[in-house]
Amino acid sequence: MNSKTLLYILKRIFLAALTVWIVITITFFVTRAVPGGPFLGEKALSAEAEAALNAKYGLDKPVFEQYTTYLSDILFRFDFGPSLKDRGRDVVDIITNGMKVSIKLGVCAAAIATVVGVVLGAVAALRRNKLVDKIIMVVTTAFVSMPSFIMGTLLLLLFAQVLKWVPANGATAGGLIMPVITLALYPAAYITRLTRSSMLDVLGQDYIRTARAKGVSPVKVIFGHALKNSLIPVITYLGPMLAYIVTGSLVVEQIFAVPGIGRDFVNSITNRDYPLIMGTTIVLATLIVVMNLVSDIMYKVVDPRITLE
Repeated sequence: MNSKTLLYILKRIFLAALTVWIVITITFFVTRAVPGGPFLGEKALSAEAEAALNAKYGLDKPVFEQYTTYLSDILFRFDFGPSLKDRGRDVVDIITNGMKVSIKLGVCAAAIATVVGVVLGAVAALRRNKLVDKIIMVVTTAFVSMPSFIMGTLLLLLFAQVLKWVPANGATAGGLIMPVITLALYPAAYITRLTRSSMLDVLGQDYIRTARAKGVSPVKVIFGHALKNSLIPVITYLGPMLAYIVTGSLVVEQIFAVPGIGRDFVNSITNRDYPLIMGTTIVLATLIVVMNLVSDIMYKVVDPRITLE
């Protein structure tokens, strides 16, 4: 690794850390700026009891003092604090349990999306302007254009309510099938179009024509040259894709009642659970930033011709 590459990586790490800090700061002050509080919705809570709860969790202090205390806790002790609504549980434990489910969903969906997208994209490129290509393009355009919550609702109604092939409850093993498919549809369609476009570009290169002129077998030309080189954009997309799937599962987990980080995040906003809102926001923002950082570095790994600046 030369000095220029190392300098680029260090700069990207600094920018990634700065981005996460900005997200933490904005989220912290916005949640405090919204009128109300986490204890206003509780029944039979006197003003004295509410004041005692605010004092217990440090919510009676000035906002900037709360902010500096929170930053100190997460930076030096990795302590996100206790949940204000799920009493007796720490935010770290809630996030850890939720991420176990969400990452499982994300990895399965990413694997399915990658395999399906590469295969369909290659088929579409090799059958350009044929019926198969047109069908694949129409279907992928529909999946790219349709929001995940609409697709998830349609799949839930069709396969769980009408056909009754799978359970509707995402807390069971069989109930995870529909959430995985829902999360995989958009990235699979995107990878299909990405692979098709990249492979068509590669098939028109001089070295492909030279290989064919030399009598290289079509199978070797396709899989040894065309497909291999056309996967560079796909490989660099995998990191952001996984981050998108995990962070994009917020609504999908609500639809299918999956006990993942998405459901915890939505519930934390509804309940005004400040520590859980902050904790999930930090984790999801860090995941996106890190995956994009890895993607940028992988450009250099998979294609040494690229210059990092």
